[in-house]
Amino acid sequence: MTVFRSPSRLLVALLASALAATACSSSGSNADSESITQGEFASSEACFADPGLDVIDAAAARSADISGTELTLVAYDSFAVSDGIFEQFEAATGATVTVLTTADTGTMVSEAVLTVGDPVADVMWGIDNTFMCRALEADVFTPYVAAELDAVDGANQLDPYNRLTPVDIADVCINYWTDAIETDPPNTLQDLADPANASNFVTQNPETSAPGMAFLLATIAEFGAEGWEDYWEDLTTNGLAVTPGWSDAYYGEFVAGGGDRAIVNSYASSPVAELLFADPPVDTPPTVSFVDSCFRSIEFAGVLAGTDHPEAAAQLVDFLLSTTFQEDIALNMFVFPANTNAELPPEFVDWAELSDTPLTLAPEV
Repeated sequence: MTVFRSPSRLLVALLASALAATACSSSGSNADSESITQGEFASSEACFADPGLDVIDAAAARSADISGTELTLVAYDSFAVSDGIFEQFEAATGATVTVLTTADTGTMVSEAVLTVGDPVADVMWGIDNTFMCRALEADVFTPYVAAELDAVDGANQLDPYNRLTPVDIADVCINYWTDAIETDPPNTLQDLADPANASNFVTQNPETSAPGMAFLLATIAEFGAEGWEDYWEDLTTNGLAVTPGWSDAYYGEFVAGGGDRAIVNSYASSPVAELLFADPPVDTPPTVSFVDSCFRSIEFAGVLAGTDHPEAAAQLVDFLLSTTFQEDIALNMFVFPANTNAELPPEFVDWAELSDTPLTLAPEV
């Protein structure tokens, strides 16, 4: 069963005032983001406080007979895996999986908060570091230590109480269609506000979209407490377009989907997708992402509190972090696997690159 919902568009001019409270503190790795201090924003103290929740017993969960259990996995609308991947989970456990998709990450998390304790699914896929604190403060997830968590880089294990399991990493970066840029291509965030790029850039609504929120936080990390609101005013004056979610931006307003905008907020791996799906085939991607714009996104899966099947849900989280599943996601969702034992496809090795110095803000944002 698939459910699609479209959140309403928000006025771009209201973003700065409406979302100013989301910015709290910085753990940025570049010089600009490091200039943001704790004193400039009010920090959330509840996100990583001890929740005092019961933990799913890992040994008991993994040895439980879950044959015949029907599980529901809720995910964002661009969730994609190979046909038959969940049949491998069914063959191993006897449990079946139905994927329920919602509009985008922000909408998915908001709905989970509203239904905490009585969830519409058993496991969530795709909540990321830009939205995680909203859910953690509301006790949306039940703690569980996944089977292959040791294979995940410790820097990506943000939740000390294991309510969320890292499942993929992606840099949200500005992409442009090379043949549609009539002037010098953009190389910095400031370039997006240049009149030379007027009405040429589209991003996503930060309240409903994870990449949209990542871009907003990237601008806060880059321009700081004193400059980010002015930057957004400049973007708006320069003809910025905002869509509810990633699909609306990339396959609607952007050139890739027949739109007339040559610059889009997307991912470092988007050029790989353009290379693979080009018709007619091409030797190099028609798009470029520039690393100076990238914000580090870590996505997670978690057992939803109140599920009727906590042990089966835990086994599903194990499967989502297994090399079988992790090696499937790169060329389906164009993200990097969180499990370091998973092998990257050659297209990623050749054409996708994670930034060495991504823009970041602390998850308490």
